[in-house]
Amino acid sequence: MKKIITATLLIFYLLALPNLLLAQCNEYTKKECIPALTPYTFNGQLNNAVLSEGETAELQLTFYKDQEYRILVEGENNLGNIQFQLFDTDYNILYDNSDEDYTNIWDFMVESTDDFILRILVSKDESKEKIESGCVSILVGFRAFGSRTIFK
Repeated sequence: MKKIITATLLIFYLLALPNLLLAQCNEYTKKECIPALTPYTFNGQLNNAVLSEGETAELQLTFYKDQEYRILVEGENNLGNIQFQLFDTDYNILYDNSDEDYTNIWDFMVESTDDFILRILVSKDESKEKIESGCVSILVGFRAFGSRTIFK
């Protein structure tokens, strides 16, 4: 009987752990990342994941004509540099933040409404014995083209 209870508790913890990690990731995104989108308006989609060093993730996004966009890719400090790349649907690379010293923010516009693929790559630190993992947040902000405040 004791083995059944132990096995049941172990299964419960294994199933509950990913949900607890994701909840912590959501809190990290809300507190640390959403404010960095200012002056852009957050699109309302929390895109985040717990990733380990050496892992990649992809996200398909639609961007609309006559909108300015800000992509923010932010990871917890223990993950080091996080690379993100934007591709068209044929996987032609359009942007790579590694060309700009791994900046975590990119502002841009598109000429026409289209779908794109955002790839996130968490680099692996070979000098570490233990593989680190942590929350990576991918946020999109937008504003209507020409809505910038111009001061004279």
